[in-house]
Amino acid sequence: MLSAESAAVIRATLPAVGGALDEITTRFYGAMFRDRPELLDGMFNRGNQASGAQRRALAGSIAGFATALVDDPDTRPDTLLDRIAHKHAAVGVTDDQYTIVHKYLFGAMAEVLGDAVTPEVAAAWDEVYWLMAGALIGREARLYQDAGVEPGKVWRRWTVVERRVETPDVVSFLLRPADGRPAPRARAGQYVSVRVRMTDGVHQLRQYSLSSDPGGDLRRITVKRVAGTAGTPDGEVSGLLHEQVREGDELVLSAPFGDVFLDDPADATAPVTLVSAGIGGTPMAGILAHLQALGSTRPVLVLHADRSPADHALRADTRRLVERLPNARAVFWYERPGTEDPDAREGLMNLDGIEVPADSSVFLCGPLPFMREVRAQLLRAGVPARSIRYEVFGPDLWLPAGPAA
Repeated sequence: MLSAESAAVIRATLPAVGGALDEITTRFYGAMFRDRPELLDGMFNRGNQASGAQRRALAGSIAGFATALVDDPDTRPDTLLDRIAHKHAAVGVTDDQYTIVHKYLFGAMAEVLGDAVTPEVAAAWDEVYWLMAGALIGREARLYQDAGVEPGKVWRRWTVVERRVETPDVVSFLLRPADGRPAPRARAGQYVSVRVRMTDGVHQLRQYSLSSDPGGDLRRITVKRVAGTAGTPDGEVSGLLHEQVREGDELVLSAPFGDVFLDDPADATAPVTLVSAGIGGTPMAGILAHLQALGSTRPVLVLHADRSPADHALRADTRRLVERLPNARAVFWYERPGTEDPDAREGLMNLDGIEVPADSSVFLCGPLPFMREVRAQLLRAGVPARSIRYEVFGPDLWLPAGPAA
């Protein structure tokens, strides 16, 4: 709980600090990577740094946490904290790194705001930072414990047993633990980090959803080659995986993490709705495969939008799984329909005429504009906001708006 004195200071300074956070986080990352270049080796994704996504996500999370504290001092924004904690655990963040971040973040704040950072202002924002850091450290410790790993030591080698081209820009890798030990426990809908060594010797990582049933010793990830846009570089990790990794090669994967997953005991009966676009269909394929493996009889509605049937990764897998589930059905939308799927609808996803059960657990994944639009449609259709869970690939630029936005 934020002290009353600090809450008053944060409330008064939040507009100024919030307005300067983009510049503050820009200077923060620049100074930290200048002095601690080892953090760029396997901890921070250079693509997210170049695009500014990581910077904007950090700024938004700080502002969102501070706003929540002054709006309701007795509660913490658990959705935001859980999401960040899972992301941190998936890259092996450890307690000591919060001290490093504090040093450079507050140094950048002093540089940007100058004399406005009085001792009282610095003390109040320091309290906010350590409240947030303490909550995250506690959550991450529990995540590491649940995963059966020591803090930060999340990495393990896996062997590629099959490589399958899904579309011209999407490939799947079926993986088995290289050490012969059982695969770690995972939940349907979660993701792993893949850590690879680039040609310049620097390790880079990226998260990929588990796109098959996570119940066995084989795991599958499905990787879309990321093409750079508006001056941002191509995806380093996805490019290397597409160009260099073949059957028999080894990859370094983290333990599975992610706060959006299907909690599905065998006797569950509540409806499930899976809504996705593009490569956002990968966690949905994992959830479907898990439901099929359980022999689930739950009502399942699968809604997916894509450019065309040829661009729809895992389309055949999705159709096959839907056919095997007794109470499942699927509706696809394509901007360019094709003969491969004559029952599909044309254009962007439009839920008019689609009956989404109001008591359904809804999972949503895809580009942010798609998710915002479809979430609004779901709300208009009577689905409660609390029932809609979403997954964002990369830094979460939606979280600061809150779960009801």
